[in-house]
Amino acid sequence: MTGRVEGKVAFITGAARGQGRSHAVRLAQEGADIIAVDVCKPIAANTTIPASTPEDLAETADLVKGQARRIFTAEVDVRDYDALKGAVDAGVEQLGRLDIIVANAGIGNGGDTLDKTSEYDWQEMIDVNLTGVWKSVKAGVPHLISGGTGGSIILTSSVGGFKAYPHCGSYVAAKHGVVGIMRSFAVELGQHMIRVNSVHPTHVNTPIIMNEGTWRLFRPDLDNPGPDDMAPICQLFHTLPIPWVEPEDISNAVLFLASDESRYITGVTLPVDAGGCLK
Repeated sequence: MTGRVEGKVAFITGAARGQGRSHAVRLAQEGADIIAVDVCKPIAANTTIPASTPEDLAETADLVKGQARRIFTAEVDVRDYDALKGAVDAGVEQLGRLDIIVANAGIGNGGDTLDKTSEYDWQEMIDVNLTGVWKSVKAGVPHLISGGTGGSIILTSSVGGFKAYPHCGSYVAAKHGVVGIMRSFAVELGQHMIRVNSVHPTHVNTPIIMNEGTWRLFRPDLDNPGPDDMAPICQLFHTLPIPWVEPEDISNAVLFLASDESRYITGVTLPVDAGGCLK
């Protein structure tokens, strides 16, 4: 099956690399044009995760163009509603319409227990991973409504949106909140045939976990841990015998929810978790 989102336009946040880039390329493979935004600079103070760059976003654009699809890019912080709206408006003016929103941008920080988390780290996490999701959808929804043909909105939550893990309480709180945003938008936008769902990845092979800080968090017993040292611990989270999934695994779920194959599915929390929710 090909052309599953042929002729549609998707707005994707956090598109410079990782899951966001994978979503952009996968939707482009199936016929969509892309509005891609990313902050492309460091924003989280308490993190060892390397920041995305303008070069990363340009590489995403080249990959989409390699699928013979059009792409509009902008360097935007999802905390800045006016900039988000400006990027979406400009993208729609260039590409002609909007059908799909993928609110994917997010950060990871922490390592502290919740009672030791600083107010700054808490607020930064909530502002990006929760409020930024709301602002991203808010910026795009008027175009979905005015288009008059419905649409699909997919929010990136996490297995941490279902249950708690230690040392990342602000992240867990934000990802639980994303489910509330999803369900509220689903109820409010259903009358316009706009569907709203969330995807809930487990560990994904992207820079958000493949970094020195995360390796040390999982293996504090080692002086210089790496991904191979973290893998057995990650595998304990899952029912299937794997440590993590690939970005493309999440993108396939996003594609399904974006396509007409899921035309009557809304308000659903879809885990892509190797059976992590069973534990």
